[in-house]
Amino acid sequence: MIEDEDGLGVKASAVAVVVEVVSPGNRHQDRYRVKKRREYARAGIPVYVLIDDHDGPGAVTLFTGPRPDKADWEDIHRVPYGTEVTIPEGPAKGFVIGEAITGPKRG
Repeated sequence: MIEDEDGLGVKASAVAVVVEVVSPGNRHQDRYRVKKRREYARAGIPVYVLIDDHDGPGAVTLFTGPRPDKADWEDIHRVPYGTEVTIPEGPAKGFVIGEAITGPKRG
């Protein structure tokens, strides 16, 4: 069973990968780049992919190796739009995020 104890969602331990696109606005950017990043690591989610139109000319950041005790990640790999990044593990293992998703490098 992957429902949480209250039947309101899923247990974080059942989530294998999270992929998110940053919404515009400073409040949203901080939420994705700092708060969610920490909480997903704290929950032990194995892979977090952040697609960010608002990070310079656009960037994809791949977080792997969660460290729940530190609310941080062992490996953080950030690439500009147009550069391919491959998800290394989990159900999306081998999935490539590149120009087909982000478009070419900007700026």
